Amino acid sequence: MAFTSPKEHAVKPFSVEDLYLHKKVMDLHAASGSGAVLGTVQSVLRDANKYSSQVWAFPLDGAPPSQLTTGEYRDQSPHYSPDGRHIAFLSDRQGGVSQPYIMGIDGGEARQLASYALGASSLQWAPDGKRLYVATAVKVKPDHRGAGSTSSGVHAGEVEVCWKLPYKADGIGFLLKRQIQVCSIDVESGLSTTIVEGDFDVLGFMPSPDGQYLAYTRTREGRYAHASDLWVKNLASGEHRRMTHEHALVMQPAWSGDSSRIAFAGALKEGDGESRLWVLELPSGNILRLGELEVADAMSIVWTDSDRSLMLIRAHRGRHGIVSVSVPGARIQEHVGGNRQLGAFALCGDTLVYSVDTPVAPSEVFAYDIELAAERQLSQLNPWWKDRTTLQLEPRYFQVPSELGAMETIEGWLLRAKGREGPLPLLNDVHGGPASYALLDYETNIYWQVLCSRGWAVLLLNAVGSSSFGGEFCRRLSGNWGELDLPQHLHAIQQLQQEGVCEDHVSIAGKSYGGHFTSWSIGHTPVFKAAVVMAPVGNIETHYGTSDGGYYADPLYIGTAPLFDRQKARKLSPLQFIEKARTPTLFLQGKDDERCPKCQSEELFVSLYRASDTPTELVLYPGEGHLFLSTGKPDCRADAATRIIDWLERYGLPAVPQSRDMEPREISHDEGSADRRQPADERAVEVSAQGDSGN
Repeated sequence: MAFTSPKEHAVKPFSVEDLYLHKKVMDLHAASGSGAVLGTVQSVLRDANKYSSQVWAFPLDGAPPSQLTTGEYRDQSPHYSPDGRHIAFLSDRQGGVSQPYIMGIDGGEARQLASYALGASSLQWAPDGKRLYVATAVKVKPDHRGAGSTSSGVHAGEVEVCWKLPYKADGIGFLLKRQIQVCSIDVESGLSTTIVEGDFDVLGFMPSPDGQYLAYTRTREGRYAHASDLWVKNLASGEHRRMTHEHALVMQPAWSGDSSRIAFAGALKEGDGESRLWVLELPSGNILRLGELEVADAMSIVWTDSDRSLMLIRAHRGRHGIVSVSVPGARIQEHVGGNRQLGAFALCGDTLVYSVDTPVAPSEVFAYDIELAAERQLSQLNPWWKDRTTLQLEPRYFQVPSELGAMETIEGWLLRAKGREGPLPLLNDVHGGPASYALLDYETNIYWQVLCSRGWAVLLLNAVGSSSFGGEFCRRLSGNWGELDLPQHLHAIQQLQQEGVCEDHVSIAGKSYGGHFTSWSIGHTPVFKAAVVMAPVGNIETHYGTSDGGYYADPLYIGTAPLFDRQKARKLSPLQFIEKARTPTLFLQGKDDERCPKCQSEELFVSLYRASDTPTELVLYPGEGHLFLSTGKPDCRADAATRIIDWLERYGLPAVPQSRDMEPREISHDEGSADRRQPADERAVEVSAQGDSGN
């Protein structure tokens, strides 16, 4: 059954400019008896070219939502105090650095509790309401190589000494001149005391409901710091105890109400993109794995009031649902589902509150009453969406080849304007990962809605290697990048063509692993008329040593873990085949990307450029990282979306006839003069272009 946007008539088409209108629900927090759920809503400040977010309250009784904070700041992570009288949150309103604040539940003037040189990143109330726990970063000298000596004299021009891995991270940069610790703030006096510190980064934490312990996850000390473990501190004795030893990844801990168990999402293998659900029992230290379900959001895990089950957002077959999981037993009951994905989540008694991600509707807050089994919408943050083209998202099933000549069924989504019949030009948009699935959020993919408004269809396929379809399906792609999934994509496209959904004008786009797949595809088949490659893995051999996570993730994904096989890496790299491509290709790249560094795009671009006269361009976005499409500066996102649309319509559609009497003709692979619209402007970008491209 197709899921459609609420408006049944088209008033105006979507445009890239709509990104400046969209408000997104970022996080939610509830407390029993509060009557309202706290959340933060992000909006775009166009003139300042940045984002702001404010704290909102969403009443559960049907009353209109209310905005509790104002101003052009980043307010985030709101939490009710245990007595329900105050709200603690983080804000960058003083000097642009995020600090902890507190205010009354009815709003009013917020009071800053403490000040940290590098700011605070997350917070939790102590159960007695007298203290607030916050994660903060402190400066250290990397030359001390783990001695833990803090230094207030570190300056921007100091050398960066790399003595352990990882030494950098996308979106952060150099890691070894700071450490993330946990501090306790006395709410009345504002006195801050460090309670967890060392040669590691604290990734998540939560105090036990009885106030005796602090559970926290942290990176490891020594040569390799990419793995993380669960630790527990006895707040009375000061003793720290490591609780996990077999896991490679442990995320945010969640205490049971009786303080006897800790739930968390995690993985056993380094680089594994599938997070499973686990429960640790205190004081025995026994760890129970709760079935095979995949956790979509580690922050969503919460115990029910009875402590007999957990609530969380599950990823299942490319969809998100809110499920309860019995402890023990791992019996799963889905409460909220559908052909969609979810964002933030909070549990308030028997009411589930959540935001929804789907390309046919904007970000809004919904509530689901478990007893009544009824869903209702709590917010109207994006009324402008109702005046846009009505879009339709359809789940689709495809018969495609598996290994050894067998066939299997895979799933995907087809996005197009409601009522628009084929055959249509098709964009095959490939998800990243590859241990992920097609993500349906608006922020990353604003070009989807614009293309569909202009008569395109978009295929979002979850081919072999995608997560949320079972571990075996996901693991099969390891060591077979491009080789197993390309035939599946081509068969899916052929099926849509046979059904009359799409025509011969098929284009392809993808980012990260999707960029690898796009580059691989155009080097192996002439099917695609146009291609957009974004932040790709283009050369696995160099990605291994230049990516922030390549040294531990790449061996897993090429099927040679724990060793790295360079011959196998070359065999699976698009760089080895890109010179055969004749598809007009646009490369988009954050210049400061540390996940798939710019050299990955540069090698592909230069090799394709030199191999033939195939139109190709490389666009670099200074100051932007791997997530430039979703969290980059607004003008970067707008520019990237505009360039994607222009490129696809310039090379992915038949040429515009020069007179009414002339028949339309296709653009050949070496012809780029039939531009359908003006190319995007060049604000805040660096462009390397071939003459045929028009720039």
